[in-house]
Parts: sequence; structure tokens; C-alpha cells
Amino acid sequence: MACSKISRWYADCKQPKTSPKLKLAAPMSTPDHITVSGAPEGFDAKLILAEVAKSGPVAHVARDDKRLAAMQASLAFFAPEMPVFVFPSWDCLPYDRVSPNADISAARMATLAGLVHGLPDRFVLLTTLAAATQRVPARAMLRDAAFKARVGDRIDEDGLRKFLVRMGFTQSPTVMDAGDYAVRGGIIDIYPPGQTGPIRLDLFGDVLDGARRFDPVTQRTTETLKEIELAPVSEVILDEQAIIRFRQNYRIAFGAAGTDDPLYEAVSAGRKHAGIEHWLGFFQDDLETLFDYLPRVTISMDDQISPQRLARWDSIVDQYGTRMHALEQKGRMDSVYKPAKPELLYLDDASWDAALDGKRVLQFSPNKQATGIGVIDAGGRSGRSFAPERQQENLSLFGALAHHIKEKMETGPVVVASYSEGARERLMGLIEDEGLSETIPVTDFSRVGKRGLHLAVWALDAGFEADGLTVISEQDVLGDRLIRQTKRKRRAENFLTQATSLNPGDLVVHVDHGVGRFLGLEVITALGAAHECLLIEYAEISKLYLPVENIELLSKYGHETGLLDKLGGGAWQAKKAKLKDRIRQIAERLIRVAAERALRTAPALDPPDGLWDQFLARFPYVETDDQLSAIDDVIADLGSGKPMDRLICGDVGFGKTEVAIRAAFVAAMSGVQVAIIAPTTLLARQHYQSFAERFRGFPINVRPLSRFVSARDAALTREGITNGTADIIIGTHALLAKSVRFKNLGLLVIDEEQKFGVQHKERLKQLRTDVHVLTLTATPIPRTLQLSLSGVRDLSIIGTPPIDRLAIRTYVSEFDSITIREALLREHYRGGQSFIVVPRISDMAEMEEFLKNEVPEVTYVSATGQMAAGELDDRMNAFYDGKYDVLLATTIVESGLDIPTANTMVVWRADMFGLSQLYQIRGRVGRSKTRAYAYLTTMPRQKLTDTAQKRLRVLGSLDSLGAGFTLASQDLDIRGAGNLLGEEQSGQMREVGYELYQQMLEDQISAIRSGAAEGIIDDGHWAPQINLGVPVLIPETYVPDLDVRLGLYRRLSELTTKVELEGFAAELIDRFGELPREVNTLMLVVRIKAMCKKAGISKLDAGPKGATIQFHNDKFASPAGLVDFIHDQRGRAKVKDNRIVILRDWEKERDKIQGAFGIARDLAAKLAEAKKA
Repeated sequence: MACSKISRWYADCKQPKTSPKLKLAAPMSTPDHITVSGAPEGFDAKLILAEVAKSGPVAHVARDDKRLAAMQASLAFFAPEMPVFVFPSWDCLPYDRVSPNADISAARMATLAGLVHGLPDRFVLLTTLAAATQRVPARAMLRDAAFKARVGDRIDEDGLRKFLVRMGFTQSPTVMDAGDYAVRGGIIDIYPPGQTGPIRLDLFGDVLDGARRFDPVTQRTTETLKEIELAPVSEVILDEQAIIRFRQNYRIAFGAAGTDDPLYEAVSAGRKHAGIEHWLGFFQDDLETLFDYLPRVTISMDDQISPQRLARWDSIVDQYGTRMHALEQKGRMDSVYKPAKPELLYLDDASWDAALDGKRVLQFSPNKQATGIGVIDAGGRSGRSFAPERQQENLSLFGALAHHIKEKMETGPVVVASYSEGARERLMGLIEDEGLSETIPVTDFSRVGKRGLHLAVWALDAGFEADGLTVISEQDVLGDRLIRQTKRKRRAENFLTQATSLNPGDLVVHVDHGVGRFLGLEVITALGAAHECLLIEYAEISKLYLPVENIELLSKYGHETGLLDKLGGGAWQAKKAKLKDRIRQIAERLIRVAAERALRTAPALDPPDGLWDQFLARFPYVETDDQLSAIDDVIADLGSGKPMDRLICGDVGFGKTEVAIRAAFVAAMSGVQVAIIAPTTLLARQHYQSFAERFRGFPINVRPLSRFVSARDAALTREGITNGTADIIIGTHALLAKSVRFKNLGLLVIDEEQKFGVQHKERLKQLRTDVHVLTLTATPIPRTLQLSLSGVRDLSIIGTPPIDRLAIRTYVSEFDSITIREALLREHYRGGQSFIVVPRISDMAEMEEFLKNEVPEVTYVSATGQMAAGELDDRMNAFYDGKYDVLLATTIVESGLDIPTANTMVVWRADMFGLSQLYQIRGRVGRSKTRAYAYLTTMPRQKLTDTAQKRLRVLGSLDSLGAGFTLASQDLDIRGAGNLLGEEQSGQMREVGYELYQQMLEDQISAIRSGAAEGIIDDGHWAPQINLGVPVLIPETYVPDLDVRLGLYRRLSELTTKVELEGFAAELIDRFGELPREVNTLMLVVRIKAMCKKAGISKLDAGPKGATIQFHNDKFASPAGLVDFIHDQRGRAKVKDNRIVILRDWEKERDKIQGAFGIARDLAAKLAEAKKA
């Protein structure tokens, strides 16, 4: 927009305030309320910046969080240097039983604190309608509720703890999320909201000795601080005054509270209760609005704010009425819910007008309106849409785009906005193909010149034109892009450690003794010194104490239930030996198959020039790195001239189908036929729809073949297969029938091969002799196995999830029939579908009853794994076709289902599912542009176990999709569903537990490869036992939390070198303070253990008079070296019963430790010399 235009616009804005009595029909009629027409979305960001330049800060009210993100992206493009603050809305609904997400509450409080304590002269505050129409704590309260301290100040530790509790912080063993705090002796960790990371306070007595910021993932220090400042985390501050006020207001509103009112009980005891924020008006009687925090700030608003605001108020009143009605009903299963009046927390029409009174308000409208008093025209227009060209196959889409760009470049600059760097590069290539060679990539608007074509990365939904500037968005050209740029969340790591951690009661596998049950950590006294051990129970209540430094001999069994082995019985060793033999056969078979394949040839297929880029541009997502490398692998295989046999693993929705689509395109354009085979009609139909959509407009004939295709169509398809007119055929095992004869089959794509029966697999084997084969599976394959299998079977793993389409909103609360009814109806009225998942078939009847009585408006269909395959398939297909609103199912929802219209998920008794099961189930929703909701519900009035609570809390905080692949892979590995090695695998995994099985297979394959497998191979699974009579443990006083302590032991057992151990010690000092003596000793023992393993020593006992050594399998690999060693001891070492006794005088602990290390080191050196020779 030219300067003259902007100044003209301001002149219009500064209309003389004449005749205030004059009421106009314009939407906003007060003199300083102006409707700005001709302000399409995207261009409105430029108008906001112009307003900031002229009259100072602006607060913009967006329709919802999606629009807020779009506005943020536009402001960043037009003025990256402009400070932008965000005041988000709660991510829960009015009258929910859950609190808003801790991160969101923290961000809200941080923004309010910033507004109270002063922000820069010019800034933009972005908020949403939901946030602006909700009352907030008063400014006075925020001024008082801050805590400041400088290093060297005296601090009242007890007072600080009380402050943290009052401000809404929650105590946890390790600080991971905003709003957590942990106290360990003189160290206090706090994660203040809105800051870059948690802080660690070191107290010396009552003086703040040091303050530093640390990384929540590694728990290591990142910077030192001079002073700290803490703001509240929650809008509800539970001080004594607030509690008294709440109790009074609650009794006035609802009468005396009974004993079954958990909210009233929790607040009376000074505890936070889930969803407590919805009664904010009971705690504080002086609530203000966001606009009170912005006294001299211009307010701008999105289009359609008023009707949306009125509709929101009506729905809140309606929700209040429903809950008041439910309160009067007797005999409900949910626990009591007494709703506060809507006007206590939300602004009605009159309050909204009062809040905006006297403020300058700009109401944006994208369309042109007649100008007059209170209405001006900013001169922007919506851009051109290329939908007609997209739909018509005979028109060139990119030709039309190039023509439009050339036309517009005559009047001024043109900016094409893409969603990502990759999409920008691809568009650049396509535009250059159309003859527009001079394209200029730009990072922001300051680089856009007076003329020319500029390409930017800017997530814009639709383009616009304004006074010489033309902006075209990628969506205008290519249709919907389903992408949101996300901040990478680093939650997956602590999510995983959660899954691998041992809990008392878990089944574990000890390499030498078999399956036992882990009961906990116990300190026992051995040789007069304290030693922490893991207590493991075996059959017939026998117990094994395993020293913590040998924790690596344990692995998780992986199943919830199993038979315990007998301690000292031969059954386990026999089972292991038998399995070893079977594993050897499997490994040999895999290697033989790979060798045979390397000798055959197949046609080399290459992507066609020109059309390839156009085809790729139709993909509406940004490819993930894993996906791109999988695609590159497949394209390279197709062009190699050798038959491809590649397995693509990735969770449902991670983009495996796209890899198959691109391979099919290359093959079909090279003139060979492609067959795609899926195990169920539903999957075949899904594939057909996505293939048909992507191949529209290309000279490729895609045909379906399954029992859902009419007999006439099926006959035509078969004919096309035989005479070669059908290029890509997608079907179920009907494609494997004898009557189907391919004319020129070049590529076979098999989806979920493990689900086909034996005969079908044999037929597939015949088909795949000289054709390229691509197998897709949603069963992840463990990372360690991939490494060992490289070169045996070609694997591509898609482990990164697609860029978060829209994170799934997850609510964890007890089952509330009204909330669930509202959720199902909300989905129903927005034209979507819902899932209800129950853990057991016996729970189905109860849920069906609930749906019939409470939600009669929706239709439902039930599905369980016990139904006949045909019936199950029919029901799933009916749901997929939208004939029912709700699918009520047991956990079968997990496998392979992709229904973009289903975006609400209710899980009943979520505490009965495993973490990754829940993650998998939840991943069934949120596959399109609409916001998805997952409700993880538990039994009302029932206490959850600690682990269940922890699991649900982790899942609730994992908003971004895909941290779960690693986790889901664990669970799926555990269930042993790998199709990598055929059917037998899952049974074998059950025998020895998943982790050990994997290790054995890996060892065997590498042994065969290196030629070491001729004789018997040593499995390398043993650990030296070391008894020095010194205390070896991490004291409970030093690290109180059991999980954290176990995790440290497990990490410690994997360290071997001095450098690694020193790094570990530095981390411990950083996290927990000065190392106690026992921990120092533990580190030294771990180092001695690593040295003993190198020297082949299986047992080393040391006392004041010397040491005894025993070798692994009673063998030392260098007999000459051993003779030398004994000779070097000058008569102070002798051999006795397969043991070596070394005489020494070790008075002190230190001598003992150093002496033991010296012996192990000398023997390891003798072995190393022998190997070199």
C-alpha cells in the first residue's frame, strides 16, 4: 500500500466527532468505533501495523486460536521486529470438569503480569474472542502476587513453599513442565510460567547462595542468574481470604455443601481441584476484563466477531441451564457438579459494551462497503482463486497462474506465499517452467521491491490485492494445505523414559534366571557395608537380590502377566538354548533371501521430467524428513534395475500411503502395471479414494477391485488387467484370485502383509519373483533391529509424525454424562463423527445404554474383535460412509483406521489402558483441518492408582502428535506383532520377553555376517559381580524419588569410560548438590566393573587382606598373559580351584578400590596385548 493511500486512510479514520445523537445503521455507530471495509485477512495485519505507527499499541481480537496464529504469521512477515504478545483463551469449554492446560494458564498469567509491570511503547497484543469475553483477576492482585529475590538475599524457605502452593505450582519429583516445583534438601527447582526454562535455587541455610536456569530434559544448567522473579501460574490464588470468600459464596449459591462435594472439600483443605478455575468469581469479587489492563490501546477485531460473541453467550447460558437441571435430578452416576452463574466469569452484551466504552475500535470487514460516518474503505480486495482451473482437467493450472502473475506484475510487486521452504522451492520450479524466470525468495516484507515476483514462506489461507501489491497464497492455487507450523516440543524424551521406567510389580527378565517380578529397591548390608539392590521375586516365593550396578542384566518382560520362573531351575536355560537355535534359523533364512534377490533383475523405472513436479505439488502436506528419505530410497530402488523389496514402517497417518502413491506414479508413467493389495475392503477403499484423487488429470487409469465393486465393474477391471488398459489396480485379496492375470505387472504394493493368510502369502510370493515389491506396515520395528537388519531387508522407517495438523485437545476427567453428551452433539452438528472406546466387551452394554438414554439424537454402531470378519468389515464400512454418527468399539479402533471426518474421541475407563495404547487410540482423530477432541474419562468417585494418574497426566500434556511413535513402537514390539520375521515371532517373544529376544536376534545376525557363527557363540550377556565391602548406593536422602533413582542406576550401568562417568558426576552435582561418599564409591565400582568386563573377570571379591578373582566361563582368553600376570605378582598370587587369590594389605577403603581397579586393568592389558599379537 503506498504511503499516500495510508495517509488518506488515516484522514478518513480521524473523522470529526459530529452529532453524537445521530444513530446510523452501520454496525458500529459510536464516533470512535470504526468499521474498516476492504480489509481481507492477511492485509489486516498491515492495517494494524499502520495503526501502531500512528497511535501506539493495538490489541487485536481474533475469532479463534487458528485465526490468532494466522495473524501472528502475517505480522511476522510484515514487521518481524514488532513485539507481539499473545493472551490465549482457555483450551477447555465453559463448565468443564477440567482445568485449562497448565501451559496456557501460565502464558495468560505471564501476559497479564507483563501488562501490569509495563510493556514497550509500541506492541501488538493478540487475543481471541473467547479470552476477551472472559473476566480475569484484578490488576491489584497481580501487583501483590510477585516474588523477587537476588543472589545473596535471605529467603524464608517455608514462606517460599507456601507462596508456590498459593500461586498454583504443583510439587513433583522432577521438574518437567511449567508450574512444577521440586524441593531436595537445600535445592529448590521451580519452572516459572512464560520463562525460557526452569530455575534451580541453591540455599545455604536461609541465604540464596546461587540461582541458575537449567534444561528440563537433561536437567543440566544452561545459564547462571543474578535475580529471580516468579508470577502466579493459575488465575485462582488459594490464600486464606480467597478460601473464606469461596466458602461463603458457595453456601449462598447452593446451600450447605454435603459430604459428597469434592470441590468444596478440596478448596476448604486449601488444595487445587480439577476445573477449579470455572468458579473464579467465587474466589475474587473484583474481577476485571482484559480491556481494563489496556487503558489507552486501540482495539481491532476480526470480521464476524459480534454474531459469534452473541452465539457464544447464548451457548454458555444454555450449558449453565443444562447443569442446573441435572443438579435437580436424583440418582445420577456422575459426582456432583454445581455451576457458577455465567455472568460471574463471562461478559454478556451489556458488559461487553461497557468494557469497550470510550475506546477506539476498528472492526475489520473483508468486503467493500458504502463509506460514510463510521465506515471507511482500506482498499484491499480478496485475491483470485484458481479453483476452476483446479477442477477442469483440460486447463493448465500453472499456466493460468503464470498468466495472472504476469498481468499483476505490470501494476506492482507480486508475493507468492508458501507454507514451507520445500513447498516454496517446488513452486519456484513450476513457475520457472512456465517462463517466469526471475523469482526472488524473500524472508519478510522489507525485502519486497517496487516490482518483480517474490516468493515467501508465510502461512496465509487466502491471497489479497491492495493498491498495487498482489499476494497469492499456495492454497489459492493448489487447494487446502493441511499444515500448521509447530514449535518442536521436546516432550517425547521424558515420555519415553516414563514408558521404560520400572515400577514395583512389573515383570522383568534376568538373563541368567528368567522371568521374575520386580518388587522394589532394598538396602542390604553385605560385608559390613550398605549396598542397594533390586529385589526380584521368583516362583515359590524365592527372592533374588541384584546389586544396582548390575541392573543391565534385567530387561522388561513386556507383558502384563506371565509365569514366574523357578530360581536356580534348569528350565530357563533350556528355553533360552532352544530359542537360540530357532533364532539362528530365522537369521539364516533372512540372509539367504537377501542373497538370492541380489542376483535377479527387474525393469529400471525413473520419474518422468516435468510432470513429476506437478504431481508432487498436489500433496497437501509438508513431507517430513523421514518421509522424504523413504521416498528417495524407493525411487532409487525402482531405478536400480534390481527388484526392490522394501518395507516401509510408520504409524497410521505418518504418510506411508504417499510413498506408495509416488512409487505407483513412477511405475505407471513408465508403462508397467501397479497392483496395490490391502487386507480389508475398508483399507482398499481408502487407498482407492486417495489414489483416484491424486491421479486425477494424469493419463493414468486407476481401478478398484473388491466385493464392494459391482459385478459389471469388476469384470471390466479384470479385462483391463489382462489387456493392459488398467494401470493401477487397488483391491483386496480378490486380486490374488487365479482368474486375475496381469499383462505387465511391474510394482506390487502390499499393505499390512502380516494380516494375510498363508495361501495368500504363497500367491504373493509367486507374484513377486521379478517385480518390484513395496510392503507397508503400521507395526513399528524397533530402532535397534533396524540397524542389524540393514542389508538383510531394506527398511525405511517413518518415525516423525506429520507436522502437527492441529494438536488434539486432550481432557482427562471423570465421566460426566453432560460433558460427553455435549461433546458428541457438538461433533454431530458440525457434520463429523465420533468414536467411543471401551476397554472390555463387557463394558459395551453400559455405554449403549448411555447413548440410548442420554444422547438419543445420534445414531451409533458397535464393533468388537469377536465379530465375524465379514460383519466387522461391513460395520466399519458403514461408519466410514457416514451412515452412523458414533462408532462404539473396543480397542480394535487402533488398527489401521483412517477416518478424516471422525474428530471426537471418548475413552471410557482410560485408566485401564496402557500409555501407548491410549496414544494409538487417540491418534485416530485429528486427521484433518478440524480441531479434534479426546476425552479420557475415568470412573466417577473412584481413586486412581499412582501409575494410572501419571500415565493420564503425561498423555494430557502431550499435545503434539507423534511423540508416540517411539512409544507406540515399544508397545507394539511388546505385543510382538512384527511382520519382519514371520508368524512365529510373537510366540517366541512371549518366552523370553521382548528386549532380550531382540538382543539375541541382533547378536545372531551380526555373528553370521562376521562369520563367527560356525561354533557356539557367546551371547555377551553377563556382568561382573564385585564385592569390595564398601557402601554402594545412591542414598534416598540424596535422590528421594524411586523412579528417578532407578533411571540413574540404569544409565549408570551403561557408562564405561572415565569421561562418561565424570560427565555423569557433573550432572548429579548440578541436579542434586554435592556428591555423598556412597555415590562416589558407586561411580568407582562401575568403573572397576567396566574394566573387569574387558578383562573377562566374572567375580572379584576384595577385603583387607587382598582379592580373589574368577573368570567368565572359567577361561582367560590369553593363558600366556595370565602366567605373566601371576609371575609379575612375585609370589603374592596363587591359583586355587579355578580362582586366583592375590594377597595384599589394604587397610583403607581407598586402597581396596584402587587395588581392585589396578588388578582388573593389568589383566585387561594382557588380553589386549594378546589380541594385537
